[in-house]
Amino acid sequence: MPSYLVETYLARGDAGEREARERRAGSVAGELTSVSFDRSIHVPEDETCFFVFDAPSSRDALLAAERAQLDPIRVVEALSSPSAREGT
Repeated sequence: MPSYLVETYLARGDAGEREARERRAGSVAGELTSVSFDRSIHVPEDETCFFVFDAPSSRDALLAAERAQLDPIRVVEALSSPSAREGT
């Protein structure tokens, strides 16, 4: 299944908000049978936070992000090398 990167704004000092958003993303993904929440990546220097969803389409990833109140800026497909996903 494709992965989608959901870009959001998150201020530098808001690590607690990142954790709250992760909980909401996981909860919403659990409600949507076709979407799963993989992880988040916070780049404090850029005040950007990315949430990675596995979903059949960008539209499904956007729906999950909106339901989780992530205030998405954009959603793009993301590719990972197989070794990175397998941890080798």
